[in-house]
Amino acid sequence: MRYRVGAVLVTGVVVVATLAGCTPKPDGPEPAAQAFLAAFESNDIAAAAADTDRPDAATAALTDTWTNLQAEALNAETTSVQVDGDTATVGYTYRWQLPKDRVWTYDGQLNMGRTEGEWVVRWSASDIHPELGDTQTMSLRSTAAPRARVNERSGTDVLVPGVVHRIKFDAADANNVVVSATALSSLLTPFDASITAQSIVESATSVDGDYPVALLRDSDFQPISPALAEIPGVTASDESDLLSTDPTFAPDLVGQVKKAVIDEVDGKAGWSVVTTNRNGIDIDVLTDTPPEPVPSFSISLDRNVQVAAQRAVNARTEQAMTVVIQPSTGAILAVAQNPAADRDGPVASAGLYPPGSTFKIITAGAAISSGLATPGSTVPCPGRIVIGERSVPNYNEFSLGDVTMTTAFTRSCNTSFAKLASEMSADALTVAASQFGVGPDYDVVGLPTDSGSVPPAEELVQRTEDGFGQGKVVVSTFGMALAAATVAHGSTPVPNLLVGRDTVITGDHPPIEPAMVDGLRGMMRSVVTSGTAERIADQGEVYGKTGEAEVEGGSHSWFVGYRGDIAFATLVVRGGSSDNAVAVTREMFEQLPPGY
Repeated sequence: MRYRVGAVLVTGVVVVATLAGCTPKPDGPEPAAQAFLAAFESNDIAAAAADTDRPDAATAALTDTWTNLQAEALNAETTSVQVDGDTATVGYTYRWQLPKDRVWTYDGQLNMGRTEGEWVVRWSASDIHPELGDTQTMSLRSTAAPRARVNERSGTDVLVPGVVHRIKFDAADANNVVVSATALSSLLTPFDASITAQSIVESATSVDGDYPVALLRDSDFQPISPALAEIPGVTASDESDLLSTDPTFAPDLVGQVKKAVIDEVDGKAGWSVVTTNRNGIDIDVLTDTPPEPVPSFSISLDRNVQVAAQRAVNARTEQAMTVVIQPSTGAILAVAQNPAADRDGPVASAGLYPPGSTFKIITAGAAISSGLATPGSTVPCPGRIVIGERSVPNYNEFSLGDVTMTTAFTRSCNTSFAKLASEMSADALTVAASQFGVGPDYDVVGLPTDSGSVPPAEELVQRTEDGFGQGKVVVSTFGMALAAATVAHGSTPVPNLLVGRDTVITGDHPPIEPAMVDGLRGMMRSVVTSGTAERIADQGEVYGKTGEAEVEGGSHSWFVGYRGDIAFATLVVRGGSSDNAVAVTREMFEQLPPGY
């Protein structure tokens, strides 16, 4: 402890005395050591140095320690005392509070000496740390944790840590805004065709300061960096980001996954305290806490399935998309849509379209559930049927007469399923659709979804039209892939994309009945072996249902089904014949490696 000037009252007269001048310091080495430690922990460098026999050397070392450790606080305590004549050692414990809640604790010893009756600290660097040399200082080092990666189910990287370059333009710093904007657009247009000199001028002159023009990968930035530096008003800054390893691999979906995980990829940085010499070179490590990286994220996409599906849809000029789900687990194996579809956003998972005859899966299931018909029941299949005010035709008005429901399903008789739907209750198709997974809302982390909408139909004509996938019924390829997975698995699997993140389902989703599943499996197999999907019969034991949905300007082409543990839904928007969707699906299966 240090002693202060005090006042003493003697027989009514105040006598001022300087106690430090006439009263000796407390006897023994420990109080002197405690005085040093108290000053050191208070960052009172002058006072601490004064308690040593080499104040100048102590001042420099103590100052460097607080500065180089970036210390926020220090707690210092004595632990032991050993006296040998005019020398002694006093043990100490230092507990440093460093930035970002880092704590470093260690023990050491102060060497004490007594001269003319007073104890002082015999200065050496070991008074700061027992392993610190007299020509060394301590420094805090930070080690960044590696950012997490995103892998697909086989373990290959989909997103990896990297650096991007943000290109900015400040119109106020340009000598001639139009000239600078023209030069800038000529460099950036190859990466983004929407960037024009006019768009840069209009946007940059409407804001104060920097206008962000583009974000470039390092491989795109480096070749044009010198040219960018020559344009007045243009600057570039580096930013950490997650970068796709393959821009053609599910680009829209990978972008959605990135948004879902980007705030969670940074781990906890590691830190160490090192000794450095006079030249600033690291000599030794006094303490080391390794970084704690966040484990890599995994998504359910299967690279082989995704690539095969992507190549298949890319072959179409119309908007085309395929969603593939693993029936046994709900894992989303592929979400593929071609560039034409990409222009409208995540339509494969959230775009809604009339399902056409693929909805006969739902109608047939509802008929079985209600006891209205079984696969072997006889149903009419005239070329045209009038129900209420609606005249419903078959394709080219083909007629089969009275046939089993299996045959009507195999040949896709609109008239048969229109008649069945007309005899159902208003909510029969709504309930049946939810049993197949269509209608509930699925909050799949990393993937915007909409399974579809099947509203109750009190009105006869609407119910009739809904029965063969027209009317007010709309679905997504995601929703129909779930329906196919339900038939394959015997219950609707919970779809999932980001491993370890639960999907939240809202809305009614009652279990499907075994009789519905058993009946549909036989009918869907018949579609491939002897019906409208024979084109894909050479691709193994495929079960499916084709569909054409009439829309303004043409018809949508659909194929929905499963093979083994792969359930799929394929849509070609305004693709005409359902055979075109079958062809896309067949192309996907052809490109899969053996074992799928």
